[in-house]
Amino acid sequence: MSPSPSPELFRALAVVCEGPEAGPVAAALGAVPDPAEHTDLFSFQLPPYASIFLGADGMLGGEPAGRAAGFWRALHLDPPAEPDHLAALLGLYAALAEAEEDETDPARRRLRGEARRALLAEHLAPWVFVYATAATRVAGAGYRPWAEALSAAVLAEATAADLAGTARDSGTGSLPLHLREAPLPAEPGDDGLDAYLGRLLAPVASGIVVTRRDLVEAARRLGLGLRMGERRFVLSALVTQDPAAVAGWLADEATAWAEEHDRLVPVLGDTARFWRERARGTEVQLRRLLSTDFRAA
Repeated sequence: MSPSPSPELFRALAVVCEGPEAGPVAAALGAVPDPAEHTDLFSFQLPPYASIFLGADGMLGGEPAGRAAGFWRALHLDPPAEPDHLAALLGLYAALAEAEEDETDPARRRLRGEARRALLAEHLAPWVFVYATAATRVAGAGYRPWAEALSAAVLAEATAADLAGTARDSGTGSLPLHLREAPLPAEPGDDGLDAYLGRLLAPVASGIVVTRRDLVEAARRLGLGLRMGERRFVLSALVTQDPAAVAGWLADEATAWAEEHDRLVPVLGDTARFWRERARGTEVQLRRLLSTDFRAA
């Protein structure tokens, strides 16, 4: 893996998602910092934590955060308070890239390159493209350029690292540990509708991302009443009003997400295939539920 051409770009991307104060840095990325918009995107719609996208319950902490902390320790670094926060991971990537560029000893340089590639393959690629796609959809004009720059930067690194080719050449395929240890796909079960909705809202289980803004738009489009609260409560209220319409909307969302994941298979290989198959499975389940009562899931 060749040295990263732009560690400063990754540091800039990190600074912007940390807070709305990074005016000049944000401007360099085409973003327009705004405190209200920053709070809406990074605190309300899409908190940028790996654990939310890779955890079984779609919540902060848990095993994904623990794995991220373990990676910091493997580099003989003290994990930050939020080791799986996007800003922390991007900052670490920039630091590893700079260390690799500055290293004069070939063996040490190779080791630093391997560490950077491991961070990319194991802790960024498994979720950052999903995050960036969702952020591009829900971000306002001020932060959409940031989301697009994030996707382009990590895509360029994944292409340079040949993440898809490495697994293909091995003949066995591979998945990052986060995805190898992922929960079972979201499927209706004996534990009732509420539990199923929770699995649908956990991205790694369903292959899709449903934000608060998505739920607001669904209510508007379907002509349903919107009850404010946490996402599972809001989605449950929508299902109660019109199960078939909501199942159809979610199935359409799963179709769109499967197409997004499929687009990245040439670059991410098995990682993108994992997400694509999760989204396709979710679509199949929801289409089946259209012929039954979604509330009986």
